[in-house]
Amino acid sequence: MKERLINLFGESNLEKIKNAHILLVGIGGVGSFCFETLIRCGVENITVIDFDTYEESNLNRLYATIDTLGKKKIDTALIRAKSINENVNINVLDTFLDFNSDFDFSLYDYIIDACDSVPAKANLILNAKKYNKKIIVSLGIGNRVCPELVCKSTLKENLSDPLGKKLNHYLIKKCEFFDDVNVICSKEKPIKSQPISSYVCTTSVAGIYLSDYVIKDIING
Repeated sequence: MKERLINLFGESNLEKIKNAHILLVGIGGVGSFCFETLIRCGVENITVIDFDTYEESNLNRLYATIDTLGKKKIDTALIRAKSINENVNINVLDTFLDFNSDFDFSLYDYIIDACDSVPAKANLILNAKKYNKKIIVSLGIGNRVCPELVCKSTLKENLSDPLGKKLNHYLIKKCEFFDDVNVICSKEKPIKSQPISSYVCTTSVAGIYLSDYVIKDIING
């Protein structure tokens, strides 16, 4: 793995990637691809938070197989990570992280938000600000079928995104937070569908963009 990256990034940058401490919240359709990419890029210190289990409807996403149905997503992710790099230090937490959680955000260099809950997203953003940590947030990727329209942007530039609009309103009205935030989003207007559906070609691109943001930021310092 290292041999495939060293000519692109250099030895010193690979060491930075290896030593970075990353918090990943959510390991579903988007988060699982983010996690996989981080591991394959040489990241060795990741805390993953998710409380969900795999259901049959999850078989269109990474790590979900017939054999993992009913199992915790975080446990499956840990096994997967160790099968790629036995030296990884993966801390998995089976919980829902919100404003009532007693959690030490100061331990991490980067926060990656791949969860669906608006209050949980707001909590991550506020703590990133409080502890001066870098954060990248995934907005709505469900009900989209055009992976080519997934991109890096900011929250304020994407208030037409239903999730982005709700998150911005929550941050302003309930948290009095007016700053902008880096996001991965889709420029595609979502298809009206309930429950929310997902297309692996789109969710995978969003997850890879999340990890790419962090990897490139580590390298650029």
